[in-house]
Amino acid sequence: MAFGINRKELNEWKKAVSRGEIAYLTHFWLDPRFPGITTVTKVGCADLERLTMWCVEHDLPARYIHRRNPFPHFDLMGSKQKEILTREGLWDQVKRFKL
Repeated sequence: MAFGINRKELNEWKKAVSRGEIAYLTHFWLDPRFPGITTVTKVGCADLERLTMWCVEHDLPARYIHRRNPFPHFDLMGSKQKEILTREGLWDQVKRFKL
C-alpha cells in the first residue's frame, strides 16, 4: 500500500519516466514482506538500458528492475535508499519522509 504522495507528483514522475529520464518518487509504503521498511523510492526510466546502467553505477542488482511497461522501475529501500537520495541531492525526499 502506497501513501504520502499526491496525483500531481505521481503524474510528474510518470512523465519523466516516459521521457527516458531517471526519475525518483518516494512514498510511504507498508508490506509485511519487508518488516521495518516504511518507505520506498521508485527509480524509474522507460529506457531500460539507461536504468540498467543506473543500477550498475549504484552497485545494485539490475535483475530486480520491475520491467512493467510503461513505467519500468527499481524499488530502492533501506540504507541504500537514503544513501542514493542524498548522493543525488534529493533532500526534499530525505526530509519529507524522515530518512
